[in-house]
Amino acid sequence: MPQTEERPMDDMEKGMSEHTNKDGTLYQAELGPKPQREHFFSPLDSRYAEAVHRDAETVEYNPKEERKVRRKIDNAVLPLVLCFGNVHVIKAFNENYGITTNNRWTLALSVFYVGYCLLEMPANVLQRHIGANRFFFISLTFWGLASLSFVYAKGLCMTGTLPGAIGGLLAFGLVRAHTSLLEGWQFLFLIEAIPTLIMALMILLFLPSFPFSATFLSPRERAIAQARLNRDHKPQSHGGMNGWAGFKAVISDINSWLFLIVYAGFNVGSATISYFLPTLIKNLGFSSINAQGLTVAPYVVGWFMVFAQAWHSDRTKDRGWHIMASSAIALIGYIILATSVQKSVGAAYFALFFVVGGVYSLFPLVMSWAANAFSPTSKRGVGTAFIVSISNCISIAAPQIYFDPENEFRKGHAISAVALFLTFLTAFILRTRLTLLNKRNRNALAALSKEEKAKLEEKEDEEIWDNDPRYVFMT
Repeated sequence: MPQTEERPMDDMEKGMSEHTNKDGTLYQAELGPKPQREHFFSPLDSRYAEAVHRDAETVEYNPKEERKVRRKIDNAVLPLVLCFGNVHVIKAFNENYGITTNNRWTLALSVFYVGYCLLEMPANVLQRHIGANRFFFISLTFWGLASLSFVYAKGLCMTGTLPGAIGGLLAFGLVRAHTSLLEGWQFLFLIEAIPTLIMALMILLFLPSFPFSATFLSPRERAIAQARLNRDHKPQSHGGMNGWAGFKAVISDINSWLFLIVYAGFNVGSATISYFLPTLIKNLGFSSINAQGLTVAPYVVGWFMVFAQAWHSDRTKDRGWHIMASSAIALIGYIILATSVQKSVGAAYFALFFVVGGVYSLFPLVMSWAANAFSPTSKRGVGTAFIVSISNCISIAAPQIYFDPENEFRKGHAISAVALFLTFLTAFILRTRLTLLNKRNRNALAALSKEEKAKLEEKEDEEIWDNDPRYVFMT
């Protein structure tokens, strides 16, 4: 479809210099009420994005309006995000496919994570190019089709998504179902696949990629939503470098490697506890099916801890101390598992609550912290993908630490405890470093001459990178 001619933004701005833009709709009105795409894989409409950014710079709004916009976004986005969950692989499936030994099981888990390592960074680049809704539509569609056909493709198709916490409950019920055509584990994958394919279509239609593409918001509400992002991520960058330049900026940044260590440390635990939890409970003396049911309670507690930590971290604008707290909780759990498994079944099961809650609450804390530490947006996308994809190489090897079922997996618990301590220590170092960088930036900004400050103010509308003295790191 041919493109229509549009006036350059500078000309539009000149033509409207006599008007005010307090309602945040001036520039969007020139381009129409909604963002436009030409075809499925087209880049986001940069002209409309720029219009929303310009409107966001001058829009005026009160706290009541902000709460209304936030509530509309939450109501539209959170239900879709919460439905990303899926069930875990269970022991009944392992036996039907001949995975009856611990060595075969750990090998299967290692193969599972190969897709993460290979595709996490390309997936982030693709998501930025086509938008989150189209990316997740593709990802979930392949995931759903893979669930219908074979299990080993799940590592590839789940790039960018997370498994749910209700897998144990579903598995506990579904593996009991048997017919002349389907076994229990086949029902499990059927139940996985159908909702996933439906969810893929819903995400394509209803999930916005950015505030400017949120069609359920009015032009004024889109400007307010973008203004909130500008404020929360201040100084905000909405431009950036190309992919290769972003990659070079990431690998040359010490913060990238520190975040990599933080993520890799707790990823040892998350990569193993997700799939060994039923096995660990079974080794306490429960049957395979009952072990699936007993996984529910630790996950429910972990779910509450994830939200509690995220809520308090956001309220206090702190990441470092919260990450250290979650690391310490998981560390205590692993120490109990490594020392008391053979002595007390109750203590070992109780320790699993610490491990699940501590490990799973780390993911949103670490990723939100890392996202704040990288700017511009292009570097942020590459940086978070770099951390996740390289850390998931650890996930390939992580299942191999649980090689000693005869010894109650004590060595695996000990190694996981050491990894969590590394996360704790590196988070402390990273928080100290970012605090010093903020102090250095404040001093550098205060030392600027009036002329230099005036030049910075002239660039107020331009992108601000994380090496700019105006940039403030979250600690």
